[in-house]
Amino acid sequence: MILLTFDGDMDTTENTIQDSFTSIASHTEGLFKDNGSRFIAHAYPVETEEEVKEIVERLKKDYYDARHHCYAYRLGYKKDIWRANDDGEPSSSAGRPILGQIDSNGLSDILVVVVRYFGGIKLGIPGLIRAYKTSTADALAQAEFVEKIAAQRFLLNFDYENMNQVMKILKDMNLPQTNQNFGLSCSLETSVRLSLVDDFLNKFDYSCHCTVKEIAPTPSAPPSDSLQQIEV
Repeated sequence: MILLTFDGDMDTTENTIQDSFTSIASHTEGLFKDNGSRFIAHAYPVETEEEVKEIVERLKKDYYDARHHCYAYRLGYKKDIWRANDDGEPSSSAGRPILGQIDSNGLSDILVVVVRYFGGIKLGIPGLIRAYKTSTADALAQAEFVEKIAAQRFLLNFDYENMNQVMKILKDMNLPQTNQNFGLSCSLETSVRLSLVDDFLNKFDYSCHCTVKEIAPTPSAPPSDSLQQIEV
């Protein structure tokens, strides 16, 4: 499955699958200070737990002298992959407040890491919750929110004589085309938002001789002028 972003009108009156969600467009930062402690928040658009691990490890190296590197993330259009990490702070005083800000903004495919430099004065659990919550909110306030569309990629194989039928379906559904190979035997790849997959498959089942195969997941696409895949 891939993720797409789009800008423009699209008829969704018959869509029964919730395949869209909100994320952020790029990395942003936030800051909160209290009694000498500094809380530096970094928000990132991410898609996989591997990306999360790489970013957290990089920030730990960049801020090697910080006391804590707490974080939370939520992934996927179902928003069912998540984690909140306190990194040595009292239980639920850091990761949970960070995740709470992610959820209160209805976001997914996002990681927020808050780096703490200890100022010598303990803040107590209420103070920590306020600090991690406020620094995260500041980072998210700087972010541009974007709508993402969950989609499935397909490989189409067909004979040259059936090309016009295939192309008409793709054009009628406003679907992108990549990795085209046109000869006696033709092939191309396309991406279809989840709510349109059944209609897409039905059209090819009944309209032309074409083999349709699902392709393994690929990265998300950044914002574009229309529903289309852009490799990153």
